[in-house]
Amino acid sequence: MKKQLPKGLYAITAENFSNGKDNITIVKEILDAGIKILQYRDKHKSKLEKLKQCETIRKLTLNYECLFIINDDIDIALAIQSDGIHLGQEDLPISKVREIVRHNIIVGVSTHSPKQARSAVEYGADYIGVGPIYKTFTKENIVDPVGLEYLSFCIKNIVVPKVAIGGIKLSNLSEVCRHKPENICMVTEITSAQDIKLIIKKAQEVIEND
Repeated sequence: MKKQLPKGLYAITAENFSNGKDNITIVKEILDAGIKILQYRDKHKSKLEKLKQCETIRKLTLNYECLFIINDDIDIALAIQSDGIHLGQEDLPISKVREIVRHNIIVGVSTHSPKQARSAVEYGADYIGVGPIYKTFTKENIVDPVGLEYLSFCIKNIVVPKVAIGGIKLSNLSEVCRHKPENICMVTEITSAQDIKLIIKKAQEVIEND
């Protein structure tokens, strides 16, 4: 049965921004800190390397009762029975992905404009990524920041859960929280932290108090 996206912090792996730690090490620290949504994203490994890491991470997320989402790789998502798949605007269209996965797993879609947000919902997205809110360097060929204005539009007009993403740090977290998205994604602020548990604790406190 398809699970629901829990509210709160949404973490994403970023091995290139993890101070030399591999994805497995970072994931263990993230899960120990209480994160309940984790996305595996790696643009540099071979398919086999990603599969092996995801098999290990899948076992960990099940033990920690954490929702596990795979970025892009539908075949890996199906092979390890992940809870979800996340698509970018340059990936397979959500309509085609739904033909493959049916409605058995969560499908999220990155969006950068009102048109993309509405289209994602029309074709069956369970949630949308809203961003990048601020300038970010974690992805190649990233689009320009869409700002809080686009987040505000989505909060008012899009019915599925919204995941605010892109350049979000502790320093600007409060102004994102004020718009009340269901989820907030912090990537390098978490993966590059010397003390991941402390950063996550501070972020959760901000989210709960805003």
